[in-house]
Amino acid sequence: MEMEVAVRYPIVIHKDKKSDYGVTVPDLPGCFSAGSTMDEAMAMAREAIELHIEGLIEEGMPIPDPSLIDRLRRYADYSGGIWAIVEIDPSNLRMRSKRVNITLPQRVLDSIDRFAASQGESRSGLLMKAVTSYISARRQTQRRSA
Repeated sequence: MEMEVAVRYPIVIHKDKKSDYGVTVPDLPGCFSAGSTMDEAMAMAREAIELHIEGLIEEGMPIPDPSLIDRLRRYADYSGGIWAIVEIDPSNLRMRSKRVNITLPQRVLDSIDRFAASQGESRSGLLMKAVTSYISARRQTQRRSA
């Protein structure tokens, strides 16, 4: 998923009598948070989601789309929880572009530009996707052989 506009992730909050508010983000497996108050739990959830998404981006992994609460509330793990929505602003993520200078043979650059245009992409957008895909594939290969 490309993140250009704010994205709204559902979270489920559980509270036991002798514990803080625990937050689970169903669409981001492994993304958890907590807070001593409901407000703190919500703020910590936003931070946890942003860090989780940044990690996915860095690893070249896809960013999952948010699910509908009605679909998620059917799962037993989330029963008895309080549902809320956390809005993530992509401008808070370390996804800002940075200009770099690279050198490529003219024939390669022409090929990149032709292909990018045929796909409705910019040169930079195509290169970013290609490099991200390449890194992700190499990491998966390395993990399998480890």
